[in-house]
Amino acid sequence: MAPEFPFDTAPFDSLGGQLPSDGGRRREREFLSLMMAPIREAYIRPAHFVPGTLDIVSVCRELAAHGLTHTLVRDTGPQGERIGMFTTTDLRDALLLPVPPAELPVAQVARFDLISIGPDAALSDALLMMIRHRVHRVLVRDGARIVGVLSQLDLMGFVSNHSHLIATQVAQAASVDALRAAALQIDGLIETLHGGGARIEVIAGLVSELNTQVFARLWTLLAPAELVANSCLLVMGSEGRGEQILKTDQDNALLLREGYTHPALPEVAERFNAALRSFGYPACPGNIMLTNPLWRQSAGAFRETLRQWLYGELPDAPMHLAIFLDARAVAGDATLLQEARAHLQRIASGSDAQLARFAQAIDQFDEHSPWWSRITGLREREDATVDIKKLGTFPIVHGLRVLALQHHLEELGTVPRIRTLAARGLLDADLARDLIDTLHFLMGLKLRHNLHQRQLQQPGDNLVRVAHMGTMERDMVKDALAIVRRLRQLLRLRLRLDAL
Repeated sequence: MAPEFPFDTAPFDSLGGQLPSDGGRRREREFLSLMMAPIREAYIRPAHFVPGTLDIVSVCRELAAHGLTHTLVRDTGPQGERIGMFTTTDLRDALLLPVPPAELPVAQVARFDLISIGPDAALSDALLMMIRHRVHRVLVRDGARIVGVLSQLDLMGFVSNHSHLIATQVAQAASVDALRAAALQIDGLIETLHGGGARIEVIAGLVSELNTQVFARLWTLLAPAELVANSCLLVMGSEGRGEQILKTDQDNALLLREGYTHPALPEVAERFNAALRSFGYPACPGNIMLTNPLWRQSAGAFRETLRQWLYGELPDAPMHLAIFLDARAVAGDATLLQEARAHLQRIASGSDAQLARFAQAIDQFDEHSPWWSRITGLREREDATVDIKKLGTFPIVHGLRVLALQHHLEELGTVPRIRTLAARGLLDADLARDLIDTLHFLMGLKLRHNLHQRQLQQPGDNLVRVAHMGTMERDMVKDALAIVRRLRQLLRLRLRLDAL
């Protein structure tokens, strides 16, 4: 049986990039052109309007006459004009109503909660919105002017074998096995996106959306409806920040409504984490998963746990606190997470000593000699490596996590945190730009490295061999680590870490 995604099997170059065949290059160019093109360059179906007072039968005549499967609905009510959409799916629902279609105004069955996007946005942004909101069409607006409608079918050349198909399979999965089949396709999507030259932030965004839907769907398949309604399922760490690309360790947790218990919770938690392992998400070596009672607590008990992590002396407390600060709700009652986060902000306010203690982790993997000098000196050694996570991404991620806690930011992703701090004047604009560029460069370097390892059937790690870097890439690593050093110096100065 042919694989779902028939990728080229050409070898990787020395930096881990795939060397495609001529046909593969052509497909990649076409894919990249579609992925990065602004929406205005795609086929946007002209807006067709009907009045909200028009009956369903007359609307269907309009659709048939113009060869349409949808139409926009202009309706005027007490609060002014509103724009909705009527599709053939809405027709099905209309036929089930007791009112005869010839007497039923289209405004009563049209949908008015439309998702809009600008014509200069990238097609990848439109795709993200379709996946996030689970819709098949988005309204294209240029300011107040409605340009038209961008349909899933008009993106099908890209979508049909990629992310939207996976999202549809996830949403329609009626069993764990069906969901597993969809989840296992995500890594293939990553290879295709990377091979097509997609930006690292685009890949991370798409993968994050798909992973979120996989986790949420799995939870609703395994957990009783009562448990889902009285709990909040969390993903944390890089998954919570939306920065995980290839599947790495699971970091998940569950907050329970105060006073609520369920006798089958341990069994459900075990099945949930076991299913994720079968989907390709490895178990967390630190046991930061639902199977660990520490990570499935009632709201009240977890608030006390947060206090202990912030003020206590347990050796794992800073790590646990850091992981929770990136928590994102994926299923259940999200207010449980909001309340826990608000509690942490309250007890952390004014605790400069605890914040400084928490920030000390940025130097956890530092060494006395500059790393760019070591890279130069080790250029000829075949076994010389650079741990790009410990020396690069971790200090950036954790440094911005500390600043987010200090300044009560709601943003979870590292880049949104950087941009918000810069917008508030709390971070130099040039340093903010450099940190974003550095983070994306290091994420891309890690992805190329891990895909190369996968091609060679080797386990993935963060140790990039210096011998596999070209001169330009080696210089970029030096510059990246210099920017990381600037961030460390900034945090040392602001939080007086040298005085600890």
